[in-house]
Amino acid sequence: MLDMLVVGGGINGTGIARDAAGRGLEVALCEQHDLASHTSSASSKLIHGGLRYLEHRQFGMVRKSLKERDVLLRIAPHLVQPLPFVLPHEPHLRPAWLIGLGLWLYDHLGGRSSPLPRSRSLRLSNHPLGAPLHDGLRRGFTYTDAQAPDARLVVANAIDAAERGARIWTRTRCEQAWREADGWSVDLRDPDGSQRSVRTRMLVNATGPWAPGFVDDISLTRRVPLRLVQGSHIVVPALYAHDHAYLLQQPDGRIVFAIPFEDHYTLIGTTDVDFDGDPGAARVDDAQRDYLCAAANRSFRQQTSPRDIVWEFSGVRALLDDADAEASTVSRDYRLELDAEGAPLLNVLGGKLTTYRRLAEEAVDLLARHGGNAAPAWTATGALLPGAERGTPAQGAAWLATQWPWLPPALGARWARTYGARAALILGQADSMDALGTHFGADLYEAEVRYLCAHEWVRQADDVLWRRTRLGLALDAAQQDRLARWLDTHAPTGRRAVGSP
Repeated sequence: MLDMLVVGGGINGTGIARDAAGRGLEVALCEQHDLASHTSSASSKLIHGGLRYLEHRQFGMVRKSLKERDVLLRIAPHLVQPLPFVLPHEPHLRPAWLIGLGLWLYDHLGGRSSPLPRSRSLRLSNHPLGAPLHDGLRRGFTYTDAQAPDARLVVANAIDAAERGARIWTRTRCEQAWREADGWSVDLRDPDGSQRSVRTRMLVNATGPWAPGFVDDISLTRRVPLRLVQGSHIVVPALYAHDHAYLLQQPDGRIVFAIPFEDHYTLIGTTDVDFDGDPGAARVDDAQRDYLCAAANRSFRQQTSPRDIVWEFSGVRALLDDADAEASTVSRDYRLELDAEGAPLLNVLGGKLTTYRRLAEEAVDLLARHGGNAAPAWTATGALLPGAERGTPAQGAAWLATQWPWLPPALGARWARTYGARAALILGQADSMDALGTHFGADLYEAEVRYLCAHEWVRQADDVLWRRTRLGLALDAAQQDRLARWLDTHAPTGRRAVGSP
């Protein structure tokens, strides 16, 4: 019998599986699709406190998020990178004193030990950071948060969970669960369509926007209080050439980010629209495209339109229910609801990318009191995520160049910021570019795809192109099709993978 079965392979589910496995629990995780298939790969890619939530007096959540931002900078330096922001001042929307006060609070809420620089004001009219903006934007502020490839953060947690003994079952759907005297009996449907049963002492519902339906499926009457909000993003050719992001105030009171993305693009987002339907079917619609383009065009000299969009994505966030609030102001905090009337069921409600580690720690602490496991929390005290051993992307790229001097610098840099030290598993004994095998296009080679199949649960082309990497922006349709056909032949088809029995 398992100690714990986690249902849901997003950031919260993989974080809980990692934490529990590190405390010696026998853990399995099942995910009905690929890891990070939905909400956890559809974020703004930010690790941040949430400056705008100070305006809604959510000081506790912002403080917790800022502290977690600094933890993630420490334990995943290859993935979590500082990101400086510019906040142009628009006097008719918010007075300068209010923005200055908010930034002062933001600097101090996380504590004095943050490695990131403090905020400051600047004159945009004669500063390079003001050059991409309309002339009317003369004053602004800068502050620093962090960013991370969201899906890669999910995968890193899954890898660490598996290497600590957890079983990770992707494309495995939890069909039904029954509470019994000493645990849960759970029916799972494997990728090949076959059904099997597992038994577990504790069950964790980390299904995000599917959480209410999951509770319905296992025939519990307890209501899961969530509000579903759709957030959409668009990617357009770069609107400016420097490395800062912009936080753009909007006339409706919302803010929109414009973020440098994959060297040649700008990521613009997000929307906040109440959602009703299948979370897996969320798509960007014309109204959201128009809103995001208009939001950018209000501030930038270079104008953009829906015709310029090279990629778009949309996800559904499961937020704590507050029917009286606007969708954009609903708290991004989380709540853990433990149903201990018999075998424990933990419902994970709400949350955001930044606070996943803290959520996971609290979840396992809560369940441990019912499971008799007294092992202490461990994930905040220097336990690096896989790949972090060689430090930042710049440090990782320098190490790769020393060990494999024939590797093109651009490829080494991409691998360093994608895999960190685990790039060594791709290279193995390779001594030339020819040894990397089939070239699929851009800088994607067979050796990388083989690594992803063997160690990162990749089965389909989209797993590679949009979640493990962002090479869908670089490979054309014919090249993507060639990759898909290769995976049809070479990718594993069963449930056996890292950490599986």
